[in-house]
Amino acid sequence: MNDQTQRATVRVFIALAPPDHAKEELARELRPAYDTHPHMRWNRIEDWHITLAFLGELPAETVPLLRPPLADLAADHQPLCLALRGSGTFDDRVLWSGIDGDLDELHMLAADVRTAVKDCGVAFEDRPLRPHLTLARARRGDRSSAGEIAEGFAGFTGRRWPAERLHLVGSNVGRSRGQIHYRDVEAWPFGDGNSTGS
Repeated sequence: MNDQTQRATVRVFIALAPPDHAKEELARELRPAYDTHPHMRWNRIEDWHITLAFLGELPAETVPLLRPPLADLAADHQPLCLALRGSGTFDDRVLWSGIDGDLDELHMLAADVRTAVKDCGVAFEDRPLRPHLTLARARRGDRSSAGEIAEGFAGFTGRRWPAERLHLVGSNVGRSRGQIHYRDVEAWPFGDGNSTGS
């Protein structure tokens, strides 16, 4: 019964994912911090993503309703040229890397994604987009580690790369005490921006 209850809802968000070479480039920059700050709760590199819309916990039967409009939306958008750049913290505890590149297009994509979700009747907290990759979280009471690490790679600028797919992602947040894991529910390639709708 408990297993059925857990499957009744899914925690989801819509995101872009940097390619492996971009993540590896940033991981090399962070390697000294992994050694000097092992107590940080580091996100798995394969889970790094740029959230466009966080939908939270949804009934499992709602998720299939999102697939057709998100597939169409991806087909109507061109790939974005992005790069990882700089660093910072949220609330002195959350370490992030910033995003550079086609930011106007990124904001338009996020707005279109959020409109598509709302048109499906899905309610969510529509927070302003602050494009970033969340890299790690400091433990409660640790107000300095994230800032120290952020200072160490504030000048980082990665190579540009094309964001070529729109991802609908599920997570296990709140389902266990272990590390957060993400999985693609589905992903759709971007088109050429010239879809005829046929």
